[in-house]
Amino acid sequence: MAEQDKPSFEASLARLEEIVRLLEAGDLGLDAALRLYEEGVKLSGHCARLLDGAEKRIELVTRAKDGALELEEFKVER
Repeated sequence: MAEQDKPSFEASLARLEEIVRLLEAGDLGLDAALRLYEEGVKLSGHCARLLDGAEKRIELVTRAKDGALELEEFKVER
């Protein structure tokens, strides 16, 4: 599936939340629970890739000492 055909971050996150609710309810058989778990792992990876891509694109607009606007790459401290 091409990246543009994959669900959005928001849709993926909503589905992940639904999967968690279903698994936590404990009403599923083993096969259904495993299928949902596998789907959740794939969605989690998809969300992580989208977040990594967004992190790389973020730039902050800051003011230089002379008052001019400049773009600065966003740095995440880990």
